[in-house]
Amino acid sequence: MFVLATLLTLVNQVSGTPYVPGGDSPAGTDCSGLASWVSNAASGRPVYGDRFHTGNQEAALLARGFRYGTAPNALVIGWNGGHTAVTLPDGTPVSSGEGGGVKIGGAGAYQSGFTKHMYLPMEEIPAAPVELPPGAPLPPPPAEPVII
Repeated sequence: MFVLATLLTLVNQVSGTPYVPGGDSPAGTDCSGLASWVSNAASGRPVYGDRFHTGNQEAALLARGFRYGTAPNALVIGWNGGHTAVTLPDGTPVSSGEGGGVKIGGAGAYQSGFTKHMYLPMEEIPAAPVELPPGAPLPPPPAEPVII
């Protein structure tokens, strides 16, 4: 469960980050940037600086050890040609660009418009520390997640 705690820490730290197309920093990100951050943390990579976009997401996730489809108790990422979102292994949905910046809640990876899904099983997720860049402001912690 340490990995889940690491991912929840990351998500809580970046919740409220503004929506910025192509962004890859605490100053802002878009949906693929958020999916990149979470998958990077889950696969032991530095959170920032190794982002993908919906056009190359499949190859990027395969390189991070993801598998096709969905699975319970796994990190799941869903997408289509224009949007992507994440569901953490405990079922917490996370997105960016659905009415603003990074937020906890909504449909996550299981949105009806998503045509592709990939997952990283919990037993394959290495524990990686999550660190924001020096001097990065931390947004206040969000309210309890809303699972719909």
